Amino acid sequence: MKPTAQSTVIPQHTCVLIGVINKFQDDSVAKEYLDELAFLAETYGLATKKTYIQKLERPDKSTFIGKGKVNEVKQFVEENKIDVVIFDDELSPSQQRNLEKVLGKKILDRTTLILEIFEQRAHTAHAKTQVQLAQYQYLLPRLTGMWTHLERQRGGTGTRGGAGEKEIETDRRIVRDKIAQLKERLREIDKQMSTQRKSRGELIRVALVGYTNVGKSTIMNLLSKSNVFAENKLFATLDTTVRKVTLNNLYFLLSDTVGFIRKLPTQLVESFKSTLDEVREADILIHVVDISHKSFEDHINVVKQTLQEIGAGDKPTILVFNKIDAFSYTPKDEDDLTPTTRDNLSLTDIKNTWMKNLNTTCIFISAQNKENIEELKSTLYNMVKEMHVKRYPYDNLLY
Repeated sequence: MKPTAQSTVIPQHTCVLIGVINKFQDDSVAKEYLDELAFLAETYGLATKKTYIQKLERPDKSTFIGKGKVNEVKQFVEENKIDVVIFDDELSPSQQRNLEKVLGKKILDRTTLILEIFEQRAHTAHAKTQVQLAQYQYLLPRLTGMWTHLERQRGGTGTRGGAGEKEIETDRRIVRDKIAQLKERLREIDKQMSTQRKSRGELIRVALVGYTNVGKSTIMNLLSKSNVFAENKLFATLDTTVRKVTLNNLYFLLSDTVGFIRKLPTQLVESFKSTLDEVREADILIHVVDISHKSFEDHINVVKQTLQEIGAGDKPTILVFNKIDAFSYTPKDEDDLTPTTRDNLSLTDIKNTWMKNLNTTCIFISAQNKENIEELKSTLYNMVKEMHVKRYPYDNLLY
């Protein structure tokens, strides 16, 4: 049984998005965050009809947004028969309860939405177990006065009316027991996967990492000549895929891992640690970046921060700027004296900036159009070869 307060939303339903920024934040950044939230909603199967941004020094304790904005949203959702209202930040249980009461609609926050998407896209026993664990860990501190679905797990007896703290404690016990069971199941799966990793021999390991939807799976297919599922949606890959790759008679292992994102729920990071073992145990990282995204630098920082959090921030890395075929910019007029922005920089400008200012190897490619793939292969081959020679100086491999 799914351990969240919301039931699955069928495709073609509609939603509105709401974001709150403080007076020191830029409106364009808030819009970008809501654009990403809209992409999350689309991935989940929802069509966004309107977005709201409110500047507040601090979120309202009762409804997160101000009372006037609540009434504005209420009028719109009623007039347009909106199904779901989604907030870009995590709501407290009381805020969610109050909003559902006032708006009369399903309320999701960013964390719940991401958890729901992960549940949709989990196909293997490992991924499903990890997602369920994250959902229950998110649920546990939010039980008070909100949850009714656990009655059915107790056999459907009794009612919630006037149940009081005893019923809440019963719910908590059920959730804690389920968390313990899922953790034990994950430990068993992790043992099996650890054994599988050891059985792969002593080949050099390379892991693809990056923000979600940057083209990692497409690059995986090009390098390994395999057919890993690739889709223009967020979190197309949840399960780590490992392939044996051959470049000029040199063998190594290549893994494709789950993409990162801003505000990735801590419960997911925790429960997916075993999946991220492929990253921690890798010898080389290929950090893939969507160069066509206007906030690619922010995405790079999100990935670097996440890598540091899981103990993989200091590994040899190739920084691969993908999607150069989709890159665009607006050149400045000669008499334009306003400051140059990211939108005014050409691809050549960005290449010069990144390749000169970083010690990391940088490569610019289009995986979709197979542009500069040979350069990527050559660079990767040289790095793997150098590492292999140091580790196995007496190996008879033909390079």
